[in-house]
Amino acid sequence: MILALDEIDKIVKKVSSLTSKKNNDCVVILRGDLASGKTTFVKHFVKDLGLDDEVTSPTFSLQSIYSDKVFHYDVYNKSLEDFISLGLLEEFEKAGIHFVEWGDERLEKLLKSYGFEVLVLNIKKEDDKRQYIINE
Repeated sequence: MILALDEIDKIVKKVSSLTSKKNNDCVVILRGDLASGKTTFVKHFVKDLGLDDEVTSPTFSLQSIYSDKVFHYDVYNKSLEDFISLGLLEEFEKAGIHFVEWGDERLEKLLKSYGFEVLVLNIKKEDDKRQYIINE
């Protein structure tokens, strides 16, 4: 799906529909280049849920939590081993929607092997538009 930047709510609604089918208890891995809109997507998703939390990239904190139901991770420059050694894998056991920016195929495979519901949202920049590809 290719959308203009001001049409992001269309992909938010689609992902929201998919997560609600999973009882809003799943992991959404966000993949895309720098400045492709991963954090922007999470901002719009949190707003769509009616939450007033301020969403910022958790690049330096690794994790942000919004209203105890949305978890947001940034694993840029972190290996899977780093992620596990920091104890973040256990965080996925908490009920809610977990957004992971920069999650790679190894993390996806590991989470699925543990039985977590995983969606992958690939975001590609195309001038003033974004292409969104969802893999369930």
